[in-house]
Amino acid sequence: MKKILVTGVAGFIGYHLAKRLLEKGYELAGLDNLNNYYDPQLKKDRLEQLINHPNFKFTKIDFTDQDKTRFFFKKQPFEQVIHLGAQAGVRYSLENPQAYIDANLTGFLNILEGCRQHNIRNVIYASSSSVYGGNIKSPFSENDRVEQPLSLYGASKIANEAMAHAYAHLYNIQMIGLRFFTVYGPWGRPDMALFLFTKSILNGEPIQVFNQGKHARSFTYIDDIIEAMFRLIKKTEAGSTKFEKNEIFNIGGSESVKLMRFIKIIENNLGLEANIEYLPLQPGDVKKTNSDNRKLESIVGYSPQIDIETGIKHFIEWYKKYYHIT
Repeated sequence: MKKILVTGVAGFIGYHLAKRLLEKGYELAGLDNLNNYYDPQLKKDRLEQLINHPNFKFTKIDFTDQDKTRFFFKKQPFEQVIHLGAQAGVRYSLENPQAYIDANLTGFLNILEGCRQHNIRNVIYASSSSVYGGNIKSPFSENDRVEQPLSLYGASKIANEAMAHAYAHLYNIQMIGLRFFTVYGPWGRPDMALFLFTKSILNGEPIQVFNQGKHARSFTYIDDIIEAMFRLIKKTEAGSTKFEKNEIFNIGGSESVKLMRFIKIIENNLGLEANIEYLPLQPGDVKKTNSDNRKLESIVGYSPQIDIETGIKHFIEWYKKYYHIT
């Protein structure tokens, strides 16, 4: 089994992917800065699940630091990089735009340079459905033009895809970008709607629902993300699939779920009714996302399977256990 670097390993997707790869016998180097964008304790608790595995080595560094990242790549070799570390969040990009330039542009460049300088020829990185911006064509296809982002976060992910394209063709690095659509599930991010709504409803607090509740999303359960990613990793390892130098794949839930249905499923699982505060559409928000997964399915024979009722049920079970709620 080859050795893989996973950046953002204490993050939501990074943790779940690392767990799967370790279970399958891979040797992993994990990198994370454990920042305080959201509760660092959740990141530490994820990391605690991985840290004692004999095939896992964790390093706490910030990959926006060029010198430390260069030294990190120099001191330990890997054959593939899965770059999941980034500054996430659409609304936060309105408050702190510099964080997105630092992490998503400068940080990504440092990772790409590490790969170039150390002859790493296979990189899978996180993009986002946010690249589609104000696209009104549905479902969203990898062939759609992505020139009108509605947030700096989306713009930073478009830039990542452009940077990856350049490095693929200049330096013969296989680049695979994954456009994730609203990922949710156990160990999820506290800034995401499912986590926020669950917490507020349990605490008897109002939930803020933007665009008067008229949003719709291709919610994607974490196990579906990890299964698709693992199959892609196996394909790159086997060399049985002829990838283009620079590839982009959607990974999104099979249906676009209306937000009010999403809230109703949470209410049903909690046995509580939400106190809803309806608000107008916020800057940076996309009204609807809908993922076309045909390209992904044609390559790995898989597209997201877990329906929203099952996924929310699993999340709430985890949430109650993690926070000791009876």
